[in-house]
Amino acid sequence: MNTKEITIPVLNNELQGALTIPEEADSIVIFSHGSGSSRKSSRNQMVARLLQAHHIGTLLFDLLTEDEDRNYLNRFNIDLLTERLIAVTRWVKTNMGISRLSIGYFGASTGAASALRAAARLPDIKAVVSRGGRPDMALEVLHKVKAPVLLIVGSRDIDVLEMNKKAYSHLTCEKQLKLIEGATHLFEEPGTLDKVAEDAIEWFEKYLVSTNKLTNV
Repeated sequence: MNTKEITIPVLNNELQGALTIPEEADSIVIFSHGSGSSRKSSRNQMVARLLQAHHIGTLLFDLLTEDEDRNYLNRFNIDLLTERLIAVTRWVKTNMGISRLSIGYFGASTGAASALRAAARLPDIKAVVSRGGRPDMALEVLHKVKAPVLLIVGSRDIDVLEMNKKAYSHLTCEKQLKLIEGATHLFEEPGTLDKVAEDAIEWFEKYLVSTNKLTNV
């Protein structure tokens, strides 16, 4: 299985990414990382490897250029990050060889807000998973999200858990709020990130992979 380092043109910028498409893959998960992180996030890379092992393609990319990331405020500019995610999604949908793949999102921290905002505008997104996310930062558009949404939160991440409960009540799509017992915000406790990946794989296999198989019958 080969991972390709790619450059994605977005308006006047070029975003760096890592694209992996396993054999027999009929779907892809695009990662939207949290503030201050990048395509090299060790946590997202771990989840991506496990998705790949289940024949699900992955795309990890930098939502900001190096120059943009030097401006701390850009990391919390959810509107900008959402536009970048939408542009990269459209690149996937028009790129020969991967345009046939059904698309899901995996958002972490503030990246979950941009993933949900993008899903609210792109009706063909098939599934969304949030890890320790901030869906409350997309509160006003959550009712527009049609894709099934899984919110994963650590049981000891008290403030973020309350934010997720609030967001959960605004979602009108198929949804689930899953607690990882003993986990804090970064899921650094032994075995907790593995549980995140396990739950994400189950969600994507149910709503992303199976959906695409049905449409290709």
